[in-house]
Amino acid sequence: MPQYVAAIDQGTTSTRCIIFDHGGNIVCFDQQEHAQIYPRPGWVEHDPAEIWQRTQAVIQGALNKGNISVADIAAVGITNQRETAVVWDKTTGQPLYNAIVWQDTRTDQLCHQLAREGGQDRFRAQTGLPLATYFSGPKIRWILDHVSGAREAAERGDALFGTIDTFLIWHLTGGVNGGVHVTDVTNASRTLLMNLQTLDWDDEILTVLNVPRQMLPHIRSSSEVYGTAQGALAGIPVAGVLGDQQAATVGQTCFDVGEAKNTYGTGNFMLINTGTAAVPSASGLLTTVCYKFGAAPAVYALEGSIAITGALVQWLRDNLGLIERSSDIEVLANTVADNGGAYFVPAFSGLFAPYWRSDARGVLVGLTRYVNKGHIARAALEATAFQTREVLDAMEADSGVKLTSLRVDGGMVVNDTLMQFQADILGVPVVRPKIAETTALGAAYAAGLATGFWRNVDELRENWGVDRTWGPAMAEEQRAQLFRHWKRAVERSFGWIEDADGAAAS
Repeated sequence: MPQYVAAIDQGTTSTRCIIFDHGGNIVCFDQQEHAQIYPRPGWVEHDPAEIWQRTQAVIQGALNKGNISVADIAAVGITNQRETAVVWDKTTGQPLYNAIVWQDTRTDQLCHQLAREGGQDRFRAQTGLPLATYFSGPKIRWILDHVSGAREAAERGDALFGTIDTFLIWHLTGGVNGGVHVTDVTNASRTLLMNLQTLDWDDEILTVLNVPRQMLPHIRSSSEVYGTAQGALAGIPVAGVLGDQQAATVGQTCFDVGEAKNTYGTGNFMLINTGTAAVPSASGLLTTVCYKFGAAPAVYALEGSIAITGALVQWLRDNLGLIERSSDIEVLANTVADNGGAYFVPAFSGLFAPYWRSDARGVLVGLTRYVNKGHIARAALEATAFQTREVLDAMEADSGVKLTSLRVDGGMVVNDTLMQFQADILGVPVVRPKIAETTALGAAYAAGLATGFWRNVDELRENWGVDRTWGPAMAEEQRAQLFRHWKRAVERSFGWIEDADGAAAS
């Protein structure tokens, strides 16, 4: 009888395969990074062929490291960087262009044009999303408009679109030899093309964006058998798909209304479960699908998306050489007692929630001769916590729910200095679970539920446990003063990018 579930976690900077047991414990894993491609300022791309190669390699690597037979695997689930867009030729399997990554801002002018004709929220009633470069739909349009032969191939039915989950499932289930062209509701809800009520592509939006429906995948639930894997996992059901942040929400077992989690990765993403009702946001948040298990009704969430958090640490490491390893940021930050009056707003791709300002760019303010690299390191960490506070405030305003604690996960939660400051600036406890790899775990849970490896969500709740809690230890007056200065710093980032007429391109 199968003892394990495999999860493919295809992220912004790397791909992992993690194998879990019934208790949700990691048995083994393998991981490989892929290239980050920056053709122009604001453009971010990945090579889809490289991602597929890395995926195959880590699957085999995990099986080898754990000395695990394919017969011991009950199912495989997939979680992925969400809004990243790929268009490929279904007859050859070759991408027509590099994957355009969720951080990419090249569709800025297209989004402004669409907003001028109907406002930034012209599709929010249907999709729960504002017009922004973040989402996949405008990226598809860019490829169709700028890549030679792409539109003709799409109209012939030879070009397929997918977010990374779709691209991987198609290849995993056979590719040109019968690969399944599907996505799940969580990834579809991030394209700006899916109607939240019908859970299907919205014909009106497809017409406005001029995206042929035939190139889009079939939208399915997050937990069902989509097809059978080929290659290293031959014969194993591909049975779960969740966008990475929804996967982390499932991995954190936030199954009750009002339960929330925050993932600290390349960016930060906070989700709160709102139940089977799609709650509109009046505070700059996104209304999104949280998960849909089989034939059960879809469960929705409010999400606060922050573009740059962990990526700021990587920038200090790779672009400035301020640190040698990402983990060094905490050591450097702890060489000083505070930020020395410096505030770092990392609006490298504009600002996401709750502002949605594409005209913003990164600023480092409050500098004096006193400020040193330790203060800058601390300001970088504090930027993550301040941005999270802004999202939490918006979430409480929209949901009417006052959070009493925040469940956290992702690579940055090993940073004790950041987690303590996060608790201090929020004024609520921050809780890290025993199993920190909640994104991959959520994909495994979805696949395991679909195949009977886990019977129900109560079994999943039993796997969740607390590793560490950080309680707030900052006086309210100091918390308010720091946050007030942060808000002033954010205002300084506005209006940096101008449109063709010289006005701020917000």
